[in-house]
Parts: sequence; C-alpha cells; structure tokens
Amino acid sequence: MIFAILLMDRPGTSELRVQVRPEHRAYLAKLSHRMAFAGPLTSEDGLTVVGSLLAIDFPSRADADAWLKDEPFTKAGVYEKPVIHVFNNMWEQKVGFPPEK
Repeated sequence: MIFAILLMDRPGTSELRVQVRPEHRAYLAKLSHRMAFAGPLTSEDGLTVVGSLLAIDFPSRADADAWLKDEPFTKAGVYEKPVIHVFNNMWEQKVGFPPEK
C-alpha cells in the first residue's frame, strides 16, 4: 500500500539538509521502483525548502516506519515528527512529472 509521508524540517536545519542531501538521495534511489512521488516542499517563493513529501509503496506501516528510521535526513535531525497516512490514489496524475530526457 502507498504511504504518504509528510516531513517538515526543524527550524535552522537548512545547512544540515544541504550537507546530508547526497546521502538522502542515494537512500531514496534504492526505492525508486516503489515510489509514486517524492520531492521537497518549499515556501511560497518556490526556493526555500521547508520539508519533504513522499509517497512510497510499503508492505505495512511497520515497514514504512523502519525505512524512515534509517532515512539520512531523519537520522541527522533535519525532520520534525513525521505525519504518515495510507494514500489511495483516485486520480490519474497528469502534471508534475519531470521532463523526459
């Protein structure tokens, strides 16, 4: 089942986010085949990162929790308390995909 995971950054962690980002992306890449979507949340300026939103297929909530426990931004203390819910996609996605290369 797909879990939507909302992760807001702790205040004052923007530099830490930049430092840990390569490890974070490598960790996400291991699940790319199970990812519905993933990306940063930004402030209204579209530039200032304030958190992340992920939708990933896991067998159970326990699996989602275990994965998140070892996620690099989580381990480094970038994120505040996660909000996790089962997500039922009822609408075909038509926008938001990166351009094909």
